[in-house]
Amino acid sequence: MTLAIVLAAEPAAGRLTERLAAQWRRAGAADVRVAADLTELADLVADATGPVLVSGPDLVAHTAVLKHLATSPVGPTVALVLTDPPAPGQATVREERGQVVEVGAADPSGVFGGALRVGAADLPALADAARRAAGGGPLGAVDRLVADLAARGTLIFAQRVRLLVAHRVGDEAQRAAAESAVAAVDEDRAELKLSVKERDDFFTTFFVSTWSPYVTKAAARIGIGPTGVTMVSVAFAVAAAVLFGAGGRPALVAGAVLLYLGFVLDCVDGQLARYTRHFSAWGGWLDTMADRFKEYVVYAGLGFGATHAGFRYGWALALAAMTLQTVRHMTDTWYGALHDEAARRPKVVSADAGGIGGKLNAASTRVQADTGSVSYWLKRTVVFPIGERWALIAIAAALFGPLVALVAVLVWGTLAFAYTGGLRTLRARWMRVPVLTTVDAGLHRDDGLLARTLPTARRPLLLAVLGALGAAGTLVWALLAVHGGGDLPVWVPVLALVLLLGAAQGSRAPHDGSLDWLVPAALRAAEYLFAIAVGVAGRAPAWLIFGYVLVLTLLHYDLTARLEKRQVAPPLHAATLGWPGRSLLLAIGLIAGYASYALATLGAYLLVVFVASVVLAWVVLPARARGGVRSPG
Repeated sequence: MTLAIVLAAEPAAGRLTERLAAQWRRAGAADVRVAADLTELADLVADATGPVLVSGPDLVAHTAVLKHLATSPVGPTVALVLTDPPAPGQATVREERGQVVEVGAADPSGVFGGALRVGAADLPALADAARRAAGGGPLGAVDRLVADLAARGTLIFAQRVRLLVAHRVGDEAQRAAAESAVAAVDEDRAELKLSVKERDDFFTTFFVSTWSPYVTKAAARIGIGPTGVTMVSVAFAVAAAVLFGAGGRPALVAGAVLLYLGFVLDCVDGQLARYTRHFSAWGGWLDTMADRFKEYVVYAGLGFGATHAGFRYGWALALAAMTLQTVRHMTDTWYGALHDEAARRPKVVSADAGGIGGKLNAASTRVQADTGSVSYWLKRTVVFPIGERWALIAIAAALFGPLVALVAVLVWGTLAFAYTGGLRTLRARWMRVPVLTTVDAGLHRDDGLLARTLPTARRPLLLAVLGALGAAGTLVWALLAVHGGGDLPVWVPVLALVLLLGAAQGSRAPHDGSLDWLVPAALRAAEYLFAIAVGVAGRAPAWLIFGYVLVLTLLHYDLTARLEKRQVAPPLHAATLGWPGRSLLLAIGLIAGYASYALATLGAYLLVVFVASVVLAWVVLPARARGGVRSPG
C-alpha cells in the first residue's frame, strides 16, 4: 500500500494542502495523511509497509507530475527536481546520469521540487532522517528531510519535469501564476508526448517517433497492454526472419517492411507503458529479453537465407553478428555501472581533469548538451544503436539480400565497438572507480560451482583475456583443420580448456582494476568462441551451433537485466553450471567424438532450465507471495 504524506510544517494556505492531498489520491496513493511536523511524519513512516510519498505544502503541479513521481521505474527512491531558481529555504541539488549526487551543491543543476517517493527498503533511513531534521535549520522541513536522507548515502534518483508544470510557491501571487500555468497545459496531450523518450537515436527520432504516439494512443484506447504489444513485435520479427530465409525479392522486401513495423511496435510498448504508467519488473525484463531474441532470430533468418542462396558461410556470419552484439552489450552494461558509480563519487571523477580521460569526458558532455547539432546526431548514430541496426538490416536485405545485410552489420558493428571501446577505456582509466566491488561479480560473471572450487588468482582481466585468446585460437585451428579435411588435435581443445579454467580462477579476486569492467565481456567472448570451435571441430550442423549460442545469450541477458535492476540471481541459476562447467562438458564431448550430441543435449537442458527459471521467477514465486496464482502482466 502506498502512503502519501503532505508535510504542512511551514505556514501555508490550507487550500494548497487539501489540493495536494486530493492530487495524491488521484495519483494512486491508497492512503493520504497530513503531518504537522517531521516528528509526526517519522511516526507515520515507522508504521508504513510500502512506498511513501512525501511533499511539502508549497507545490503547485499537474496531477500527472505527482503520478509520474509515484510510478517512476528508475529506482525505489526518487526526488522531484525543478529548474526554477532556488528560493530561501529550498535545497539545491546536483544530478548526474539521473542520480542526485549532492544536495546543497555549490554548482547545482536544479532545485529540489518539494516532493519525493521513498522505497520500502529506504523507509528506516527516512524515519531517522525525519527525526534528525526535526530540530530545524535554514532549509524548509521537506528540504531538510531530503538533505539528511542524501547525506546518509541513500541512492536518490531525479525526476525531471518536462512539458508539464510544477512550481514551489511562496506567496499568493506565485500561487496564482503557477495555477494559471497548470491550467494552460493540456495534461493528456503532454503525457502522450512524454511517452516518447526525450533523447533517442536518429532513426527512431525521425522515422518512428514522429508517428508512433498515434499507435500508442490507439493501443491505450482499445486496452492492449505493453506486454501484448511486445509479443506482437516478436511475431513481426519472427515473420521477417522467415521471409529473409525464404529469399526472393518480394519476400525480402516484405521482410524488411515487417522488420520496420516490428521495431515501431518495439518503441510503442515502452511508450505505452509510460503513457499509461503501467510499469512492472516483469515488463522491463520481458522487453530486454524480447529485443535481443528478435534481433538474433533475424540474424538466423539472414544466415539461413545467405546459405540457401549459395554462400557457404552464411551461418558463420550470423554467429559472428550475434557474438559481436552480445559482447558489445556486456561492455555497455558494465560501463554503465562504472559510470553510475563514478557519478556517486564526484571527487574521484574530478581528479586529473586535465588528462585525456577528463578532456574526453568534458567533450562528450558538451556534445550531449548540444542536442540537435550535427555532432550530437553523429555521436548517437556512430555507436550503431538498435534503430540504426534494424534500419540497416531492412534496407540492405531488401535491396541487396541477406549476405550484404550480415556483412554490413558486422562491419558497422565492429567499427562501433572499436570506437566506443577505445573511448570508454580511456575514460574508465581516468575515472579510477573499482565498480566491480559494488556488485556481485561472481554471479554476473556466470562462474558457477566449478570456478568457486578453483584456487583464486589475481588479475581477473588478464586471465579473462588469455581465456578469450585461447578460445579464439582454438576456433581458428578448428577452421583450418576442417577446411583441410583433417581433425583437430586433442591437445588443442585441452590447452584452450586449461586457459579457460585459468580465467575462472579470477572469480573471487577483487575486481578493483580500472579496466576490470571488461572482464564479463571477455568471458562471454571466450565461452562463445570455444563453443563454436567445438562445433566446428566436431562438424556439428551450423544451425545447431547457432542455436546453442543463442540459448547462452538468453542466460546471459537474464543476468544483465538483473544487474541493471540490482536484482537477485534467477531461481535456477546454479543449475546452468556456469561457463567453466559448460565448457568442460563440451570439451569432453568433442574429445569423445560426440560434439553434436554434446551441443544438442546441453543446449536443450539449458533451455529447459531457463524456461523453468522464468516461470518460477515471474509466475510461481510472485503468486505464492500474493497467496494466489496469476500470470504476470
